[in-house]
Amino acid sequence: MGKYGQHKLLFKIIKWKERYLSHHQFVILLSALIGFGAGLVAVLLKYSSFFIQKLVEDGMFSTFHQIYYFMFPVIGLSLTYLVLKKILKVRIGQGISSTLFAISQRKGFVKRVQSYASLITAPLTVGLGGSVGLESPTVATSASLGSILSKYFKVNQATRTLLIGCAAAGAMSSLFKAPIAAIIFAIEIFALDLTLVSMIPLLVASVSAILTSYFFLGSDIILQPQTTSEFQLSHILYYMVLALLCSAFSVLFMKVYTSIFKIFQKIKARFQRVLIGGLILGVLITLLPQLYGEGYPFINQLLSGDHSYYTDHQFDFGWESVWALIGFLCLMICFKIIATSVTVAAGGVGGIFAPVLFIGSIIGSCYALVIKQFDIISTDIPENNFALVAMAGLMSGVMHAPLTAIFLIAEITSGYNLFIPLMICVAISYGVTQRFQPHSIYNIELAQRGQLVTHDKDYTVLSLLEINKLIERNFVILEIEMTLRDVVEKGVRQSSRNLFAVTDKDGVFKGILLLDDIRDIMFKQEMYDNIHVSDLMQTAPDVIELQECNTKDVMRKFQETDAWNLPVVRDGRYVGFISKSKLLTAYREKLVDLSVQ
Repeated sequence: MGKYGQHKLLFKIIKWKERYLSHHQFVILLSALIGFGAGLVAVLLKYSSFFIQKLVEDGMFSTFHQIYYFMFPVIGLSLTYLVLKKILKVRIGQGISSTLFAISQRKGFVKRVQSYASLITAPLTVGLGGSVGLESPTVATSASLGSILSKYFKVNQATRTLLIGCAAAGAMSSLFKAPIAAIIFAIEIFALDLTLVSMIPLLVASVSAILTSYFFLGSDIILQPQTTSEFQLSHILYYMVLALLCSAFSVLFMKVYTSIFKIFQKIKARFQRVLIGGLILGVLITLLPQLYGEGYPFINQLLSGDHSYYTDHQFDFGWESVWALIGFLCLMICFKIIATSVTVAAGGVGGIFAPVLFIGSIIGSCYALVIKQFDIISTDIPENNFALVAMAGLMSGVMHAPLTAIFLIAEITSGYNLFIPLMICVAISYGVTQRFQPHSIYNIELAQRGQLVTHDKDYTVLSLLEINKLIERNFVILEIEMTLRDVVEKGVRQSSRNLFAVTDKDGVFKGILLLDDIRDIMFKQEMYDNIHVSDLMQTAPDVIELQECNTKDVMRKFQETDAWNLPVVRDGRYVGFISKSKLLTAYREKLVDLSVQ
């Protein structure tokens, strides 16, 4: 079908929609389509990653993969780099963070390349050993599909953001077969308004995606359903201590992640990052093969109480002590944090969702083993209970998604036995972590640049306003050496404003001149050539630096100065003025646009 044919078909669909469907009904239809697409994306990514990993472990490389294990991550990261650099010739961000940036700064338009770039590169990264998850690439690819559909049908920004949320819900629902947790994930991560209007499309997308997953994958699930023991009141103190541990490791994870990322950013040659990161990752995986890829088989093994990962390990020297096992698990936590951080920093395509679950399960199991060793209480300590609760606690701390954590674990366990400890651990972990890290790992970089959309509605609307579109440039500019005569003839007579910008000959901003400042003398012609602008001007109440300020800063400056107009400068040079009235008008218009779906 040619381009003309595509436009003709699209026109017919739009006309049919306008005739037979309301806007809300059409959004529901689109959400079902997006959910189906997200389900397909999840299946493709899972199958392709699994195929590559099985090829390495059981296929043509099986005879020497133990010997050259450390080379596979180098190969995976190198292929990822070459595909992005030489074939696609693009740079893609890290999944969910890129999607948040698109919502925050691109009005919900995700780059089209995101719809296929991650489909190719994420399996190369993960299948060849990258210690990251496929959740983030799945969400990013699905979100791009939702953005493309919204662009074709010309929906407004609020609906576009909702459709991106539907894509995220569909992706997570398909991956984990946890439809309720998937909906909550979309709401928490993308700061969607929870209304009946938004809930129905999210629900439809989630169901559509999980049905797609069942059709292609059957009942297979990456996190196996777990049977849990009943909650005992005597364990409540232990869960509270576990929550504090989760918050401590959440802060540690984010600190190490951002620090390693900054270190790799200092390496200017991107291919050097790939080689260095690949070799570091290869060494870690050679020492601890459990770090290879997403790590869900290890999580399931740990939750089932199977410790053969330790007893069968190549570095087991006959240390049968439980304390040796605990030390091994602690080493695994440290190495997994480093491996995940290095994979992303070196240019791998993947997310941190799976690593967080991986680390959380180890924290909980290790903690339960320590309690058992001290034999403080007579009742048996259910290891998998603590592992599952710790997974939720770390999710809550690192991703700032407490409700997602609770419902994901609840859906995995298919019961309510853990609801009380889950709520305790998640609440404490989230509260303590937020004290030290106010932003989640997904949006910490956006927050530092002042480009973050948050759950604070006022700040969200302000963050979506573009400063450049608020600047008024029709003010008359006066040079500081001008006389009163020049002010009257070149300023007052030619301007309808009562405010003038004062600059030097090079355009550097010096101050402002108000009409009130010259009202008493502007008709005294004997003073025209004796008084200069420098004698009449005054300092501006405050200045808006275009390269440093965001709209939140602008609003704060208006509140602090009580001014109605503030000058805008770039590198000290005058650009224009922003008025409080124009800012408030733009705010109201954006608020209406975001509220109408």
